[in-house]
Amino acid sequence: MLPKKNRVSKKEVDLVFKQGRFLVSPNLTFKYLRPTGLTCGNSHRSDLWVNYPKISFIVSKSTAKLAVKRNFLRRRGYSILAKYISQFPTGIVGVFVFKKYQDDISIIENEIKIILAKLN
Repeated sequence: MLPKKNRVSKKEVDLVFKQGRFLVSPNLTFKYLRPTGLTCGNSHRSDLWVNYPKISFIVSKSTAKLAVKRNFLRRRGYSILAKYISQFPTGIVGVFVFKKYQDDISIIENEIKIILAKLN
């Protein structure tokens, strides 16, 4: 599991879904905001930006009915992300959303690497 400072809060998730851009792969969608792209109404919300990446995983109920399986996917995602978190751009706020159930860790890891390559 990633440290709490590297995970996205609920307030930030709402902003990412409202104003963010996205990258897609067969099993994952990555929605993100870069530090220059965050505005909330008329005011610039620079208090949400820090010097490290903040990334979380979301697994919907339509992807996996059982909470055990949803938590399993999230844990797998965080364990893979821990290896690559330092390669994400500083200040990025993003959310990986699982589109379908995939328990093969190598496939998930390859998709995270591909998304990371598209970001940089």
